[in-house]
Formats: sequence, C-alpha cells, structure tokens
Amino acid sequence: MEDKKIKDESKLIIKNRKAFHDYEVLETYEAGIALQGTEVKSIRAGRVDIKDAFARIFGEEVYLMNAHISPYSHGNVNNHDPLRDRKLLLNRSEINKLIGKMNKKGLSIIPLSMYFKHGKVKVEIAMAKNKKFYDRREDLKKKDIEREESRYRINM
Repeated sequence: MEDKKIKDESKLIIKNRKAFHDYEVLETYEAGIALQGTEVKSIRAGRVDIKDAFARIFGEEVYLMNAHISPYSHGNVNNHDPLRDRKLLLNRSEINKLIGKMNKKGLSIIPLSMYFKHGKVKVEIAMAKNKKFYDRREDLKKKDIEREESRYRINM
C-alpha cells in the first residue's frame, strides 16, 4: 500500500522508517489489531512506537511483538501494559500465506505503518528480507545522487 493511498483514505499515525532502511520489502498486508480501550486513546494521542516491533506466528495466529504503546495519561489502575503482545487480525488465507513463506530462511514480518481507517486502527505489515550492509550503502549512494541531481535541476 502506498503512502498516498493511506493518506487519501485514512489518517496516518506512525510510519516505520527504519524498516525501509534495514529490510527489503517483498509483500505487504493490511491487518487489524486487537487493542484495549486505553491503547486506542494513547494511539490517538500519538504515543506509539513501532521502530523495533515485529510479528510472530504462534499456531494459527499472528501477534505483533515489541510495539510500545505508552500508558494512557488519564487511565486508572486498569491501564494496559505498554509492551504486551497484540493479536493481528488477518484472513485465514493471508495467515496461511504468511505461514508458508515464513518457512523460508531469512524472512521476517515487520510493521511498516499504523493508521486509522474508518475509525479502526490498522497496521500495514510486510514480509521482508534483511538487507546486507553493502546493500544499505548502495541505497544511500543512490539517494545522495538523486538529491544532488534535484539540486542541480533547481539551480538551473
């Protein structure tokens, strides 16, 4: 899903920029996420971090691990645990595809972005392959060249 499409339909909460730097994205999926009430309020306030998050498959279910949603500031004793595992809501066929592809070595499921769509919190997850160090350097060189070319075009 492209950023433009996300912005047209919904409100972007957070984007995982580190994912595009560290991983090569192969395939993306849109998933719902099972949240508690105080988590939704905290997300609406923008107090969420998915930089170090990843998804893992347990049995027939997919869980988002290590995503930090800060406790709600006006919450009470029943406030949520910030690093708890959250169930991702996917179709059975999508889960089966993920299970089949996870058998390949070197693939990970990572969150790319989190956004509201029709009042519901959605997570864009991706099957991704870890980039090698030299691939990251090549990407940085390409970005530098494109930046210099755009500066040159503007100055002319």
